[in-house]
Amino acid sequence: MNPITKLPVVVYAESTPNPSAMKFVASRILFDNPSPLEFLNPSQANASPLAVELFKFPFVKSVFIHRNYITVSKSDTIQWEDVTLELREFLRSYLSEGKIIVTGQNFVSNASPKSEESISDLIEHVVPTSEIEKKIVGVLEEYVAPAVGQDGGMIVFRSYKDGVVSLMMRGACSGCPSATVTLKSGIEALLKKFVPEVKEVISVG
Repeated sequence: MNPITKLPVVVYAESTPNPSAMKFVASRILFDNPSPLEFLNPSQANASPLAVELFKFPFVKSVFIHRNYITVSKSDTIQWEDVTLELREFLRSYLSEGKIIVTGQNFVSNASPKSEESISDLIEHVVPTSEIEKKIVGVLEEYVAPAVGQDGGMIVFRSYKDGVVSLMMRGACSGCPSATVTLKSGIEALLKKFVPEVKEVISVG
C-alpha cells in the first residue's frame, strides 16, 4: 500500500480542541481502513513502524492513525510551538520516502476481548445487538463521526443498558477538557432527539 519510489507528500498541522493533541494531515491516504488505529504506549506500536518512530520523541504519549491524518498527543511538559515543526518535517520525510506506516498484522478490535499480547488497537463500535443499539450507532456515524473526525478523534459506542449509552473517547477526544461538554450538550441531546429510549450518555475508559 505504501509507495516504493520517493514521492512528494504535503503535511500540515491542525490544532484540535484538546490542547494536548495535534492533528497532522497528509496529502495521501495513510491507513485505508474505515476503523482507525490508536497506540497508547510504545509497547503497543509494533504493528506500526511509523508509530514506533514517533514514540522515540520523548514527549509523544499516544498516536492515532486514520485515513489521511495522524493525531499525536503529547506530555504537558512541552509546548506545541516547540515541537510542531519538528514533527511535521519528520512525518513529511517519512511519508515521502515511502516507508511502511502499518504492517497490517496483529490488529485487535477494541470491540472484542483482547489478550495481554495484543499490540494494537483497531477502534470500532461494539457490534449492536438490538434495534435501539443500531439506531444509536447510526446516529453516531452520520452526525457525530464527521465532526469529531475533523478534530482528529473518534467517539466509539461501547454499550446501551436501561436508557444509558456508554461511549469511549479516542484520539484527540481522549482527555480533552471540552469532551464532557460535547458529550452532554451535544451528543446526549442528539441521541435523545433521534433515539427517544436514550436517557443519558456517559463516557467510559
